[in-house]
Amino acid sequence: MQPAAYCYLLGAYLGDGCLNVSASGAASLLVSLDLSYPAIIDAVERSIRTLFPGVGVVRVFPKKAHLAVVRASHPALPFAFPQHGKGRKHKRQIRLTDWQRELTHAHPQELLRGLIHSDGCRTVNRFKTKLPSGRIAEYEYPRYFFSNLSADIRAIFCEHCELLGIRWTQSNARNISVSHRTSVALLDEFVGPKA
Repeated sequence: MQPAAYCYLLGAYLGDGCLNVSASGAASLLVSLDLSYPAIIDAVERSIRTLFPGVGVVRVFPKKAHLAVVRASHPALPFAFPQHGKGRKHKRQIRLTDWQRELTHAHPQELLRGLIHSDGCRTVNRFKTKLPSGRIAEYEYPRYFFSNLSADIRAIFCEHCELLGIRWTQSNARNISVSHRTSVALLDEFVGPKA
């Protein structure tokens, strides 16, 4: 087991992945990723190959979608991702098991990187304000967003931010924002802009 690779792939799975398990027990992991970020697609594929040596990993490119779906099949997948189940993740409970929490608490950076790579972004917030002198001042600062419909997955994100001392706020019903300068700098150390 490679815990760091697992935590990264768990984050990507929680964000943009699904697990299909047939009646015969055959299991396939699918992670849908934006074609604009080839380095992230490579990182997800590399994590799968690290965790499941010798497994066949393919990239599928659905028509009329700007996606690459990284797909792999292995009988251990349902045990590796016990959060799988019927229906969308935001419509059912998502909890980390004790063994997963032990791994992610030891490697919170990798889990957060996987979550942000799948369902987050780093942006530059720009705004103007009128000063008492009448002058219009322009400011800009970087910030991170994590966006997911599942309150459980957002809670997992926030829990692991707190482990690292990263300050977060909830911007709206589905978005978590990290804009505090020191916290952005911490995320920049292991996430940075998508590529």
